[in-house]
Amino acid sequence: MKSMTELRNIEVELDRFRTRTIAAAAFVLLCFGVLIFRWFVLQVVRHDDLQAQAEANRIGVVPIVPNRGLIVDRNGIVMATNYPAYTLEITPSKLADLEGTIDEIAKVIEVTPRDRKRFARLAAEGKSFESVPIRTKLTDEEVARFVAQRFRFPGVEIKARLFRNYPHGELASHLVGYIGRINEEEKQKIVDDWSDEDQANYRGTEYIGKLGLEQSYESDLHGTTGFEQIETSAGGRAVRQLASKPATPGNTLQLSIDIKLQAMVEALYGDRRGALVAIDPRNGEVLAFVSKPTFDPNLFVDGIDADNWKDLNESIDKPLLNRAIRGTYAPGSTYKPYMALAALTLGKRTPQWGMQDPGHFTFGNHTFRDDKPEGHGFVDMYRSIVISCDVYYFMLANDLGVDAIASFMAPFGFGQATGIDIEGELRGVLPSTDWKRKAYKRPEQQRWYAGETISLGIGQGYNSFTITQLANALATLSMGGERHTPHLVRDIVDVVSGVRRPVAPAPLAPLPLNPEYVEVIRNAMVGVNKEPPGTGAKAFANAGYISGGKTGTAQVVGIKANEKYSASKIAEQLRDNALFIAFAPADHPTIAVAMVLENAGWGADSAAPIARRVLDYWIKGIYPTDKDIAAVQGGNAGGPPLEPGVPIAQATNIRLDVHKSTDDDDDAIGTPLAGADDAAGAVSAMSAYEAASAPTAAERVAAAASAASAASAGRVAAAAAALVNAGNGSVAVAASAAAKRQPVQWTPTPNPGKRKP
Repeated sequence: MKSMTELRNIEVELDRFRTRTIAAAAFVLLCFGVLIFRWFVLQVVRHDDLQAQAEANRIGVVPIVPNRGLIVDRNGIVMATNYPAYTLEITPSKLADLEGTIDEIAKVIEVTPRDRKRFARLAAEGKSFESVPIRTKLTDEEVARFVAQRFRFPGVEIKARLFRNYPHGELASHLVGYIGRINEEEKQKIVDDWSDEDQANYRGTEYIGKLGLEQSYESDLHGTTGFEQIETSAGGRAVRQLASKPATPGNTLQLSIDIKLQAMVEALYGDRRGALVAIDPRNGEVLAFVSKPTFDPNLFVDGIDADNWKDLNESIDKPLLNRAIRGTYAPGSTYKPYMALAALTLGKRTPQWGMQDPGHFTFGNHTFRDDKPEGHGFVDMYRSIVISCDVYYFMLANDLGVDAIASFMAPFGFGQATGIDIEGELRGVLPSTDWKRKAYKRPEQQRWYAGETISLGIGQGYNSFTITQLANALATLSMGGERHTPHLVRDIVDVVSGVRRPVAPAPLAPLPLNPEYVEVIRNAMVGVNKEPPGTGAKAFANAGYISGGKTGTAQVVGIKANEKYSASKIAEQLRDNALFIAFAPADHPTIAVAMVLENAGWGADSAAPIARRVLDYWIKGIYPTDKDIAAVQGGNAGGPPLEPGVPIAQATNIRLDVHKSTDDDDDAIGTPLAGADDAAGAVSAMSAYEAASAPTAAERVAAAASAASAASAGRVAAAAAALVNAGNGSVAVAASAAAKRQPVQWTPTPNPGKRKP
């Protein structure tokens, strides 16, 4: 073999080495440069931003939702309150098989089809990362059963929440209203219309006032949201509390309403439709605010189910309609005292002016008839009110004219919102030539015809007012022109300081009424209830006090000129409405009442007996007996009470029933965390839940001891111990302990082992 000697070029290899070394060094320097640049960006340029993000990862701010304020009547009887209870909630974004998870949950605790429907609706309204309740108001036993198998259900949690409760159910439901979950429209309104401060105050809040005082006084009832700053681990587990600011509960609304009077009126109405408003004319305080039929506001708190909503929404009786402020009615003959006062004030009549009533009044080719075909004989102003003569007011309306009537009536509040402190009030219609031009589009409809004025004199025609307007106008008349804005809330009570803030609006400018003319009208209204010919005299016989009143019967549908009205021949919904207004004592009134009974016929027979019992309650402190209430409900008590009533304090039939839950009514009141009637109790209860959820037996015992010591009520502490047992799988023992409201003795084993389903 021939060997070859390789000659190495040392210089070339050194050049290559140097090049590689320089390249490597450059690469290293470049990397260090990138790192230094990145360090500079992170530590200098983005320091503040990244520090905030790191702090946010380390510290979680949890809003503390305040207790909603109470609503109580003038005597302190609670009409709306709160209680804490457990809910089972699902976060849809954390589940791969939502329906399958719900099916599995149903094997542990009951989940009804109604629960599923409500969950689907609420989930559709919310965001996927928000928890949605699948079951509310869990019992202690149900909580124990679920906690024992909690490990099977990631994304499903038990939470302690405060629930709104209306303890008297349907009583005063239109007045109190209800709360419900904030929907998407309301969320958008909060974002668009509310200040940043107000928006921040609603973080964590899921419910808002939807109707009645719950809606009108939302800002006072809600309270101020607090917060907790929680240090969390990298896995998101809470480590410790860094800072906290407690929530401030909402204020208490003390109403002017007397709930016992309210209950009595609703009982007297029975199943009939209508409205009644009673006002203290001295200050505008509303004493009773009735709309019948009513509804149970508890149905709406967690979202009403489809069946109940259909029943309420499609009922021919319209139970959701607040008839006191949204029902508009022809006032009928209750309008006559104001017409008479207008005649005196405008110089169209004197008290002594009289006429021979023929029983009818002819204008053009139309004849307007009185209910008494043969007429009432000689009628002056006093008798026209006492016996309610229609012909007198047919002629008077023609003499006054529509615009003069409207100008006189407007200051009494007819056809205008009264300003009562509840939303949704309608204005009604006070007809005038200007009103008709604006109300109709076609020229022939816009024209006012002289014949249309005639029926205005007896409260018919285009006249259409709310019962609140009638009560407010009567309060003004009975006080000789003194005016107040009707209001339902008397005081707002700060629950922290106890300071009361009166909310009565300032008195309005009084009407410049001639006292002599007012006395003429009031005397005639006293005659209505006092003299035997008076249309209210039968109902107010032997009252023991002097009152003024006026009956009214208003047509719902018109009848032909030669046709005689017969209630038995027409549908019940088309029969005349019965109205009555009354005030007492006549010389110094403390109550003014206006009411309507829909399709009940003569006001003297149907409405006056209810007004009599309202005045008996307020003036004499008398509550009617069951027998008398039943007679009024059935329309069989056109006169005074059938038997003497009893003092209010001794009445055993006052219907202030507490709403009770039933097995098939999940929206009713369930089992609350008894003894924990505030947010602190709910937090303690949640501590009990966390005790059961701790990963080790030692941690569960420690957490349970902490929860028990922090709890303000024995049952919450018992629940903590019970849940610890549940966390260890002793479901039966836990349920038994919870039911007995006593702690369970439990000694952790050295190795509890894997929990079994």
